[in-house]
Amino acid sequence: MRIVILSRNPKLYSTRRLVEAAEKRKHEIFVVDHLKCNIEIERRAPKIYYKGEYIENIDAIIPRIGASVTFYGTAVIRQFEMMKVFTAVSSIALTRSRDKLSSLQILARAGVGLPKTVFTNYTKDVKHVIESVGGTPLVLKLLEGTQGLGVVLAETPNAATSVLEAFNGLGARVIAQEFIKEAGGADIRAFVVDGKVIGAMKRQGKDGEFRSNLHRGGNATVIELTDEEERTALKATKAMGLGVAGVDMLQSTKGPLVLEVNSSPGLEGIEVATGKNIAKEIIRYLELHVE
Repeated sequence: MRIVILSRNPKLYSTRRLVEAAEKRKHEIFVVDHLKCNIEIERRAPKIYYKGEYIENIDAIIPRIGASVTFYGTAVIRQFEMMKVFTAVSSIALTRSRDKLSSLQILARAGVGLPKTVFTNYTKDVKHVIESVGGTPLVLKLLEGTQGLGVVLAETPNAATSVLEAFNGLGARVIAQEFIKEAGGADIRAFVVDGKVIGAMKRQGKDGEFRSNLHRGGNATVIELTDEEERTALKATKAMGLGVAGVDMLQSTKGPLVLEVNSSPGLEGIEVATGKNIAKEIIRYLELHVE
């Protein structure tokens, strides 16, 4: 096959591993910076122009689109879809996953367990918001935050009120979520490819840190999911319409609670923790669906 990876940096771990896996399986693979693509829209003749030539005769793409460039990245994916190219992550699913509020609503409708969440249009009734998620401590998240940025633990009513009022004053969109104390600053990342969980790790935040993101200094260890955790990960991925996903969950007394479904999950943490060749599984997913 001829495969394109949409990535702004060919040196990133995830991009390098996908290139290696594709080449080992005898595919032609190209890394394309989606921000440098020109999209040409014409009736029945969609084209993509990149670095002096048109991209043609591509069988599949693997989007690795950063959150800050979702709009243009999605447009490029959509153009490939118009060219009848198979994509590991569809444009619709990517857009859906990047909208935190919309994705939580979709997951709730699908019956997926979630921490109780409240979103308001800059309400002045902050006390009710705090009470609605079970009081303090509670978690406040910017809708556009990534990798643990824009996430605050408010431990007292005064702190929660101050932070909410500050965000409201800045015109920042924020959601309030119940704090799951029993999770102990850890979460689970289940990596799903083509309707199967192919690896899972438990991420533990560093001392004094309630966020478990590896970018924030957390560490990861391999974990075997319970049947309920596996079902939850698969249900969440299906609800979001994703072929490749990283499902982040908290272990709670109420069962697994989904925090987020990531449409461009990094490979380094999961491959190092599990020792599994996740990149190879993604290439095999393309092979099955293109055939």
